[in-house]
Amino acid sequence: MSKRYQTKITEMLGIKYPILSGGMQWISRAEFVASVCNAGATGFITAESLEKPEDLKDEIKKMRDLTDKPFGINLSMVPEFGEPKRTLAFCDVLCEAGIKFVETAGRSPEPLMPVFKQGGVKVIHKLTSVRHAIKAEKLGVDAVTILGYGSGGHIGTENIASFIQVPLAIRELNIPIIAGGGIATGSGFLGALAMGAEAVLMGTAFFASEEAAIHDGIKQKLVETNVADTVLLLKSLGNPIRVARNTLADECLALEARGASLEEVITKVAGGKGKQAYMSGDAESSPLACGQTVGLVDAIKPVKQIIDDMIAEADALLDRLNAAIS
Repeated sequence: MSKRYQTKITEMLGIKYPILSGGMQWISRAEFVASVCNAGATGFITAESLEKPEDLKDEIKKMRDLTDKPFGINLSMVPEFGEPKRTLAFCDVLCEAGIKFVETAGRSPEPLMPVFKQGGVKVIHKLTSVRHAIKAEKLGVDAVTILGYGSGGHIGTENIASFIQVPLAIRELNIPIIAGGGIATGSGFLGALAMGAEAVLMGTAFFASEEAAIHDGIKQKLVETNVADTVLLLKSLGNPIRVARNTLADECLALEARGASLEEVITKVAGGKGKQAYMSGDAESSPLACGQTVGLVDAIKPVKQIIDDMIAEADALLDRLNAAIS
């Protein structure tokens, strides 16, 4: 029988396991997120994958037809000039729908906090440094997710591993901390909890799941990618993003090495190329965001098996440790 992993986050969100699937653009839609929630964890529908706020309303309705478990909404905080009207419109929809928690990322959630506080919505802000976490706590967020150097996608500029960031954050903050980046196994899960994290956030491990709505060719690329085959693009421009090494990544690295302009490099990675790749299966001409944990992904599995395997491994490790100290 699985052990019980009750933490401040499981209590706050009303979930069985302290495991969160981060909002992944184009992937974290109702069907995928429902599979995570039904397996005992929770996830976030990514608002930025949707064209307009009305689409989010439809996605929430679809989600509630697929699960009765708690789920949240991811707001990527894409920069908007002046008042973030589009993001605030998404906020109005989720508050009206009675969503209980959100994941914010990309920049400060300060403009959204009054709406969330009035709507009774818990805010989990995702960031890449302890100094930004301290600022987020002062804004009144309810928890923070700390992403370390090995994470996929935008990793910030701190270059500090998750298992260093988390203890540093615990020293400085009084709100629950979620560990993100470098976690895809039961040992990583248990290690994060042992350091004081109240939950873990995973992306790459779920990216290659059966339920992820992407072409099997992309999933197979992830299975074949080893831990040394991720690279950082846009590092020379101060906005590093970790991706799987492929033809497109090598072209971008070559451009950066010769001092290419922002416009030249961005043209290579922007324009919805990721979405196109997810649908077509072309794993070479688009950026494929993934963390170093891709080296631990050795098969395409159902979401439930990914979670069950993690918990079983954590249980076995706890038994071994208890036996060693008894």
